[in-house]
Amino acid sequence: MPSISHAESPTESSARAASFVRSRLGSFLAVFPLAIWTVIHLWNNLAALSGPAAWETAVTSYPHPVAQLVTAIVVLLPLVLHMVWGIGRLLTSRPNNVSYNYYANLKYALQRITAVGVLLFLGAHIWLAMLRPRLVEGGPEPFADISHEMHFHLPTLIVYLVGTLGVAYHLANGLSTFCMGWGVVSSKRAMRRLDWVTIPLFLILLAMSWAVIYAMYQAGGGQAV
Repeated sequence: MPSISHAESPTESSARAASFVRSRLGSFLAVFPLAIWTVIHLWNNLAALSGPAAWETAVTSYPHPVAQLVTAIVVLLPLVLHMVWGIGRLLTSRPNNVSYNYYANLKYALQRITAVGVLLFLGAHIWLAMLRPRLVEGGPEPFADISHEMHFHLPTLIVYLVGTLGVAYHLANGLSTFCMGWGVVSSKRAMRRLDWVTIPLFLILLAMSWAVIYAMYQAGGGQAV
């Protein structure tokens, strides 16, 4: 007997369309503006190499309170939306590395693992370095405080080293996922060539992050315990 095809219902079609829109929006927000802002934020933090005053001017000073509000909206709102989308993907998809031990599947699994780590790291970082000082102490976190913690509090140093490692990988590999999802690349050959962009990007982001941590660690060593 000929097989009978199951026609997609309007509800199923709407759900599929909504899932497609959420997927595209989630990946878009990961690059615009989050990835761009992350690069700018790391670049500004490199001012730590020039000393406390330079870092505080580049990172914690705003010319006007409205500028600070706009920055928070531009960064935090897309970040929350991307996190919600990402949590949804974590709950509905599973890596298949046990059955298919491929390089692409390994990257997929690492992307999911780093997503959890980045979520925890950014939550702690945003609260401790951005929100808590302003809401509780009435001002941005001083360079002396964070550099002191970086040097004398080992858990803080480890969290920042591992957290920024996760951010660098998640962002770089996320760019690869974005390009595939939006049809920028489609063939296996093009995907392999994309690694020549994403791997150097990962290394550059990691080098920038750890240079900032090193500068803060060194500066913290000159302070009293």
